[in-house]
Amino acid sequence: MRSLRRRLIVLLVVSIVGVVGLATIVAIKVLGGPSPERSMGPVARQIQLMVQLVPGHPAGAGAAPITVSDHRADGFEDPKHTQVLNEILHRDGLDLSAIVSRNPDRPGMVASVSLPGNRWMIVDVPDFGPPRDAWFVLSGWIILIVLGATGVAIYFTAVLVRPLEMLETAVGKIGPDGVLATVPEEGSAEVRATAHALNQLSARLKTTMESRMRLVAAAGHDLRTPMTRMRLRAEFLDEDREKWLHDLDELDRIADSAIRLVREEVNQDAVEAVELDRLIRDIETEMTSLGHAVSIDHLDWVSVKAGALGLRRALRNLIVNAATHGRGCVVALTALNGQAVLTIADRGPGIPPDLLNKAFEPFFRADPARTQFIPGAGLGLAIAKEIIERYGGTIRLENRQGGGLLQTVVFDAVS
Repeated sequence: MRSLRRRLIVLLVVSIVGVVGLATIVAIKVLGGPSPERSMGPVARQIQLMVQLVPGHPAGAGAAPITVSDHRADGFEDPKHTQVLNEILHRDGLDLSAIVSRNPDRPGMVASVSLPGNRWMIVDVPDFGPPRDAWFVLSGWIILIVLGATGVAIYFTAVLVRPLEMLETAVGKIGPDGVLATVPEEGSAEVRATAHALNQLSARLKTTMESRMRLVAAAGHDLRTPMTRMRLRAEFLDEDREKWLHDLDELDRIADSAIRLVREEVNQDAVEAVELDRLIRDIETEMTSLGHAVSIDHLDWVSVKAGALGLRRALRNLIVNAATHGRGCVVALTALNGQAVLTIADRGPGIPPDLLNKAFEPFFRADPARTQFIPGAGLGLAIAKEIIERYGGTIRLENRQGGGLLQTVVFDAVS
């Protein structure tokens, strides 16, 4: 039982029921009537007086009724009360024996006293116990207390764990930009304080993210000015001119990729239903015209909710990455169980297993020595992942058996 809510509920219920149980035990002791020693004493005195009055006592109109029978009273014997009554009678010097019995058809007990001549004197024993209905009332009272304690425990537990649930909900709603969703500041003082702290944290995170994005964008723009001057100077160099221009092109691609990454974080196009099969067909046509070895296995008709321009940029990056580093790729789109599953399989060397989880990091290079002559800044996968997750999709990389890399993108399909 790892749930804090369940632990609190069980703790409160057990505590309340335990207290009620102790109180119930005390109530049973009090309502259970006196002990046999205390209840049989007055009965013994009564029997002694009645026995003395039996011989030759004329029955009058106002005389107390004395029942004498040839057999003892019906019912089953109560051994404990019978033993106590006989001990009291013998202690008082009365050479008689008595049997205390109970009859299920009537309340209380009856004492049958043995008289000379095989006769029995029947004496009613006062019922000192609680009424029969009292036990039903007590049982109902206990049940009501247990139900009430359970309800109170559930309510106060919900109040106690509400700030924790708010934290869990807020963390679950963190967007791709790392910013928390706004939490309504309502409820008890503690809940409002928690919500206010979360909103302040979200605002600070957003401000920090925007500040860093502006810093990266500014750095990218600032790099272009000295690179332009260096390019102009390199044009007049005779020695190593091509190397200078190659390095400048590399710097220009890095700066341009950093700026585009920031733009993807900040600028978001409108979400609409996009026909994914048509979009992939257009990208395949474009890549083929540029000389990339891109082919299509099969395309199911399926639409997804996304921004058309952003999604096109993300898928284009994935396909270009596979065609460039994987020596060509095969694209397939399948509609399966309400989802659109896009796979991009290439025939390249793949990515070492220990580096798969780092493939989406900015400026990632699986093999810098092998890819230094391949254009790109290492931001294509990072940008694609940012766009795909923004629209509720997922992307996964895995090495194929026999060589090559498999990129799998999954979106919820639009009916």
